Amino acid sequence: MDTEAQPTERDRSSGPPQRGTEGRSRFALVQRIADWLPGGRITLTALACLVFLLLLNTFVAQPFQIPSGSMEPGLRIGDRVLVNKVAYRFGAEPRRGDVVVFDGTGYFGDADYIKRVVGVGGDHVVCCDKEGRLRVNGRSVDETAFLHAGDRASSVPFDVVVPAGRLFVLGDHRSASSDSRDHLGSPGGGMIPVEDVIGRADWIVWPAGRLTRLERPEVYGRVPGAPDASSGASGAAFGVTEASGAPGSSGVSAGGGHG
Repeated sequence: MDTEAQPTERDRSSGPPQRGTEGRSRFALVQRIADWLPGGRITLTALACLVFLLLLNTFVAQPFQIPSGSMEPGLRIGDRVLVNKVAYRFGAEPRRGDVVVFDGTGYFGDADYIKRVVGVGGDHVVCCDKEGRLRVNGRSVDETAFLHAGDRASSVPFDVVVPAGRLFVLGDHRSASSDSRDHLGSPGGGMIPVEDVIGRADWIVWPAGRLTRLERPEVYGRVPGAPDASSGASGAAFGVTEASGAPGSSGVSAGGGHG
């Protein structure tokens, strides 16, 4: 006797739900939302784009406007740079030579600033050597490729050890930049906490004729590592020999942010 079960007509008609039904349901939901909004699909599309841009601006990249000449000649007044906000979020940290945007509240002023990192935690930063150049961990740094024409590495000497978790930052237009040199006697010693870094400036995106990728200078790649990174954690004065005021604003304006 053949005991194999024979499918009935009911069995043949049953089965997993068709994908098309779910797709139509989602489409119908989108259509209902579009019908509810003034302007229909055009308004819905505009809102979706706005949400996408807000998420992008908050978590991935953000444009900042340069308001001063403290980073000339590389960055000019009115330039807009695109700041990579995920550059340091997955274990990576700022490196010597990076151009970074940071929140200066409590250190520089209640604004965002853009500067070049010249020293990281544990680094011994001195100015100047016999040729008037910056020295980092005993290595002289030739900054002529990006330093403002006619400027020296610094108009006054200084000798600092950067604390762990902080950054020593300078503007490329040294004679017109207010930077770490001006705050060595302040709380924190003019050193910016790494956690206050908003991101790395990677591109000049406006004006269109100045579209340029901001590369890390090779000269900083040749600087040796700090002999003892933990040594930067001690000393309230951070080994300061002398600090000096330098004229010029260095705040950065962000879209919708403070300047």
